[in-house]
Amino acid sequence: MNTVLVPEIVGTMILILLGDGVVANVVLNRSKGQNSGWIVITAGWGLAVAVAVYAVGRFSGAHINPAVTIALASVGAIPWSIVPTYIVGQMIGAFIGAVLVYLAYLPHWAETEDANLKLGVFSTGPAIRKPAQNLLTEVIGTAMLVFGVMAIVGHFTGPAIEDISLRQGFSVAFPPLLVGFLVWAIGLSLGGPTGYAINPARDLGPRIAHSVLPIPGKRDSDWGYAWIPVVGPIIGGIIGAMLYATVIGS
Repeated sequence: MNTVLVPEIVGTMILILLGDGVVANVVLNRSKGQNSGWIVITAGWGLAVAVAVYAVGRFSGAHINPAVTIALASVGAIPWSIVPTYIVGQMIGAFIGAVLVYLAYLPHWAETEDANLKLGVFSTGPAIRKPAQNLLTEVIGTAMLVFGVMAIVGHFTGPAIEDISLRQGFSVAFPPLLVGFLVWAIGLSLGGPTGYAINPARDLGPRIAHSVLPIPGKRDSDWGYAWIPVVGPIIGGIIGAMLYATVIGS
């Protein structure tokens, strides 16, 4: 069970270091990448996912996302008994990754006046604050993520659900770059309304880091919204996994 803990810490740390890092590069004042836009952010996140999966896929399957872990357990691809270990590793890794981004951009926090931009480096937020609609967006985006990941793995390992959980499928039989492309596509197509958390650890871990780090001129961590990028991805992930299992995997 413990064999997945460290890989999930490392993989999720890489995801957040490169993912939150590209957001910091685009939004913080006097960064070399300032104002380079949404294409850069979505490409950076897609590549972050790909690198993380390449790094630890052969050890833990590189879930790097509690919604993926819970979704796979919901269709019997992994045992429920190891789900807590996965999620603990993902949360620890996400927090560490966010702290590393904070340190990498240390001089830029004081140079950036907009407290919302500083929070946006760490966590997602809605373009239009409508909780029901924001939740639905996260459900749809994560359903597409999990369905897409299972479809990619299934393409290389066969359609049987039990094959989806094979670590070999994540390290040898399927290219992690395709999962990165999937995340890039989700960001380009569905990321506008909420910033596409599609991953509870990706949002909650860095949000906790934002709340405790000594960031000059920061605002509150918007805990009133924080449940949406946790609950929405979990619901969406289960829907995506069940759709795959029902339509293709059976």
